[in-house]
Amino acid sequence: MEPLALAPKDAFAAIGVGVTKGYELINAGELQTFKIGRATRVTTDSVRAYVARCVEQREAA
Repeated sequence: MEPLALAPKDAFAAIGVGVTKGYELINAGELQTFKIGRATRVTTDSVRAYVARCVEQREAA
């Protein structure tokens, strides 16, 4: 089964951004997060959606 959520560090690595930029994306609402206890997780759907939006913007330019 494919993961439904990732630790922030893993999500940031998957899209090729650093920690600072990754948290900027979370704060801007580009990536969706939720908590399990104290652990933050990023949904894989939001990572895919972010990449798709970036590709669409690139193609539109």
